[in-house]
Amino acid sequence: MKGFWNSKSINRITLSFIFLFICHFLDVLAAPTRNLCRPEQRDALLAFKNEFEIGKPSPDRCKIYGIESPRKTDSWGNNSDCCNWEGVTCNAKSGEVIELDLSCSSLHGRFHSNSSIRNLHFLTTLDLSFNDFKGQITSSIENLSHLTYLDLSSNHFSGQILNSIGNLSRLTYLNLFDNQFSGQAPSSICNLSHLTFLDLSYNRFFGQFPSSIGGLSHLTTLNLFVNNFLGQIPSSIGNLSNLTTLYLSNNNFSGQIPSFIGNLSQLTFLGLSSNNFVGEIPSSFGNLNQLTRLYVDDNKLSGNFPNVLLNLTGLSLLSLSNNKFTGTLPPNITSLSNLMDFDASDNAFTGTFPSFLFTIPSLTYIRLNGNQLKGTLEFGNISSPSNLYELDIGSNNFIGPIPSSISKLVKLFRLDLSHLNTQGPVDFSIFSHLKSLLDLNISHLNTTTRIDLNYFLSYFKRLLLLDLSGNHVSATNKSSVSDPPSQLIQSLYLSGCGITEFPEFVRTQHELGFLDISNNKIKGQVPDWLWRLPILYYVNLSNNTLIGFQRPTKPEPSMLYLLGSNNNFIGKIPSFICGLRSLNTLDLSDNNFNGSIPRCMGHLKSTLSVLNLRQNHLSGGLPKQIFEILRSLDVGHNQLVGKLPRSLSFFSTLEVLNVESNRINDTFPFWLSSLPKLQVLVLRSNAFHGPIHEATFPELRIIDISHNRFNGTLPTEYFVKWSAMSSLGKNEDQSNEKYMGSGLYYQDSMVLMNKGVAMELVRILTIYTAVDFSGNRFEGEIPKSIGLLKELLVLSLSNNAFSGHMPSSMGNLTALESLDVSKNKLTGEIPQELGDLSFLAYMNFSHNQLAGLVPGGQQFLTQNCSAFEDNLGLFGSSLEEVCRDIHTPASHQQFETPETEEEDEDLISWIAAAIGFGPGIAFGLMFGYILVSYKPEWFMNPFDRNNRRQKRHKTTH
Repeated sequence: MKGFWNSKSINRITLSFIFLFICHFLDVLAAPTRNLCRPEQRDALLAFKNEFEIGKPSPDRCKIYGIESPRKTDSWGNNSDCCNWEGVTCNAKSGEVIELDLSCSSLHGRFHSNSSIRNLHFLTTLDLSFNDFKGQITSSIENLSHLTYLDLSSNHFSGQILNSIGNLSRLTYLNLFDNQFSGQAPSSICNLSHLTFLDLSYNRFFGQFPSSIGGLSHLTTLNLFVNNFLGQIPSSIGNLSNLTTLYLSNNNFSGQIPSFIGNLSQLTFLGLSSNNFVGEIPSSFGNLNQLTRLYVDDNKLSGNFPNVLLNLTGLSLLSLSNNKFTGTLPPNITSLSNLMDFDASDNAFTGTFPSFLFTIPSLTYIRLNGNQLKGTLEFGNISSPSNLYELDIGSNNFIGPIPSSISKLVKLFRLDLSHLNTQGPVDFSIFSHLKSLLDLNISHLNTTTRIDLNYFLSYFKRLLLLDLSGNHVSATNKSSVSDPPSQLIQSLYLSGCGITEFPEFVRTQHELGFLDISNNKIKGQVPDWLWRLPILYYVNLSNNTLIGFQRPTKPEPSMLYLLGSNNNFIGKIPSFICGLRSLNTLDLSDNNFNGSIPRCMGHLKSTLSVLNLRQNHLSGGLPKQIFEILRSLDVGHNQLVGKLPRSLSFFSTLEVLNVESNRINDTFPFWLSSLPKLQVLVLRSNAFHGPIHEATFPELRIIDISHNRFNGTLPTEYFVKWSAMSSLGKNEDQSNEKYMGSGLYYQDSMVLMNKGVAMELVRILTIYTAVDFSGNRFEGEIPKSIGLLKELLVLSLSNNAFSGHMPSSMGNLTALESLDVSKNKLTGEIPQELGDLSFLAYMNFSHNQLAGLVPGGQQFLTQNCSAFEDNLGLFGSSLEEVCRDIHTPASHQQFETPETEEEDEDLISWIAAAIGFGPGIAFGLMFGYILVSYKPEWFMNPFDRNNRRQKRHKTTH
C-alpha cells in the first residue's frame, strides 16, 4: 500500500505541475498578445486617422488592380489592441508598429506638416496607395528613416519632391505612380542605393533625368513613363545590369536610341514608345535575349525592318507602329515562334500582304493598318481553326476582292479592312461565319454593293462596334429582315453612306453610346426618341439637310458631345439642349438659327467646355455669367451686338475666343490677358475701336484683330511678354497634343489670312502662330519687339498708317512664312536681314514709300513683282529678276539727273520731229513741244531702263 500511495501521490504531483506549467505557459503566451500595442503607437495611429476625411469606398477602382477596398480604419478603436487593427502590423517583441497598409481606404485630405505619422519611428512599410491624398509630401514621411517600402501611388500628391527623400537610405521600393508631382526629379533619389523598384510614372516631371541614376546598382524596375522628361537617356542607365523592366514611354526623350541599352541583358520589358527618338534600332538590341515585350512605337524611327530583332526568339510582343520604317517585312520573322502580338501599323512598309505571318502558331494579334502594302489580298493557307483574335490591315493600297478564306478566322473579335479597293461587288455574307466579332471596320470599300443594314446585322450576335462609313448603306425601316437586330451595338459609324432617313433601328439600341451619321442626306427632323437612349454620349449629325429637332419630353442626361454643324436648322436654338446636363461640346455652326443665345444654357455652366455657334443669324449680346469652364467659344459670323462681357475674364480655362464678323462695339479687351490659357483670340471685322493697351498674353499663339477701327501707336516693347510666340515659350511642360481641341471628338477650326489668301484651318496645329493687325488705323513705327516672336509663322500689318523704317529685328523671325506690310507709309530700306529668312515664302511690301536695295536671297526671287509695286525708290538685282517680264517698271524716275533729263528732251524732240516729217511737220513740232514741256509718264517710261544703265555706269566711275 505504501508503494501504491507513493506512486499515486507522485502522479498527482506530476499532474499538478503539468497543469500549473500549462497555465503559466498560456499566460505567458497570452500576456504579450493582450498588451502588445504600445499606447503612444495607438495614439499616433488614431491621430493620423483623424487628420483625414473618410469617404465612400471605391471598390471598382481598386479591384482593377486586385486590391480589396474595405475602409480599413473602420476597425480602429480606442479600447482595442492596435496591433490587431486592419492594415497594422507590429513587431511581435517590442510592440512597435512596423507596417501600415492603408491602400484603398477612402482617405481624403492633405498631409499636415507635422503629421502624427512621424511618431511611428520604426515603420518599415508604408502603403497609402489608391486614396485621395493631396498636396506635397511632408518631411513627416521623409523622416521615417527605417522605411524600406513606400507606396504613395494613385493619389493626388503635387508639387516638387523634396531633396530630403534621399534620407530614406534603407528604401528598396519607392512607388509614386499616378500623382501630380512636378518639377525636376531630385538627384537625391539616386542616393537610395538599396532601391530595387522605382516608379515615377504618370506625373508631371520635366527636364533631364538625373545622370547619377546609374549608381542604383540593385535596381530591377525603372518606370518613368508619362512625364515630360527630355533630352537623351542618361548613359549611366547602361550600368544597371540587374534591370528587368525599363519603361520610358510617353516622354520627350530625343536623339537616337542609345546602344548601351543593349548591355542590359536581363531586360524582359522595354518601353520606349511615344518619344522623339530618330534613326534606326541599335544592333546591340540583339543581345537582349531575355526580352519578351518591346515597345518602340510612336517615334520617328526609320530604316528597314530591324532584322536584329529576329534574334530575340523569346519576344511575345513587338510594337513598331507610328514610325517611318520602310521596305518589306522579312519572311524569316516566322523565327519569332513565341510572338503573340505584332504591331507594325502606321509606317511606310511596302510589298504585298505578308501571309507568312499566319504560319506563326502563337500569333493572335496582327496590326498592319496605315502602311503602303499593295496588291491583292492573299491569305495563303490558314489553319482551321485559326487562333487569330485581331487582324487590322485597313488603310493600305490593297485592291481586289476580300479573300473568302477570311471566313476561317472564326476566333476574330476585331477586323479592320477599311479602304480596301474592292473594285466591284462584295459578297458580305462571308462575314456571317465570324460570330465572335466585337469590332468590325469595313469602311470605304469602293464597292457598288449596297448594304442592307438590318440584314447585315443579323449575321452577328456579339457585335459592339460597326463602321460602314463611305459605303452604300440602306438603313430604311423597310427591310428584308422581319425581326430587328438582336445584338446591342455600342458604337455605330455610318458617315457618308448616302442615308436619306434617320435609321429607325437605332431606337432599340439601348446600349448605344456613339453614333456618327454625318455627311449623309438625312432630311426632316431629329426624332425625339434619340435623346431618350440611356447611355448615348456622342452624336454627330453634321453635314446633312436636317431642319429641326422634335422636342423630347425628358432627355437623358448622358449626352457629352452633340455635333450638328452644316445642316438647315432654323428657328431658335432648342431649349431642350439646356436639359442635357452633362453636355461638354455643342457645335451647331453653319446653320440658320436666329434669335439670341438661350439664357437657359446657364444650366450647362459647370460642364460645357466647347460652344461653337458660328455662321448662324444669332442676334443680341453675348450672355453674361452663364459659363464657367469653357475651353473654346466661337460665335463668329453672326449679328451679335454690344460689348464683350467682362465675365470672360473669369473663364480661367478659356483657350479659344472667336467673335469675328459680328457688330460688337467695344474697346480692346486688354483684361483678357488675365486668362492663363488663352491661345487664340479673333476679333476680326467688328466695330472695336481705340488704342490697344499694352497687355501680357503669355500663351497667345494666334491673334487676329484685323478690320476694326483700332488706332494709335504700338509701344516699342509691346510684344515683349508674348512668350508663347518666342523661344521663351518653349518650356519643358508642353502638351503632347498635336492639334487644339478636345481629343478625338472635337478639334477647333478657324479661317485666317495667310500668304494673301483666306485659309481655312480645319484643325489648328498647337505650334501654329499668327499676328494679324491689318485693316486698322495704327500709326507710328512698327515695334522693335516684334523681333522677339521667333516662333511666328504669319505676320500681317497691312492697310494701316505705320510709318518710319521697318525694324531690322524682323530678321530674327526665323520661322516666318508670310509677311504683309503693304498699304502703309513705311520709308527706308527693306531690312537686308529678311533675305536670310529661308521659310519666308510670301511677302508683300507694296504701296509704301520704301527705297533702296531689295534684299537678296532665294525667297525674294520667288515673289511676284506686285509685291513691290508703288515703292518708287526700290532697286536691285532681285527686283529686276522678279519684274523682268513687266514692261518697263516706273520705279526709278526720281533717280534721273538733270543731264539725263536733257538727253531725254533732245531725243524726244527728234522723235517728235520725225513724227511730223513731211506734210505733218507742223503737227509734229506742236506735239514735241508738249512732250518736252510736260513729260507725261506714259511716254517717259520706255526710256527709263536706258537711263538707269547710264546712271549706274556713271556712279561706278
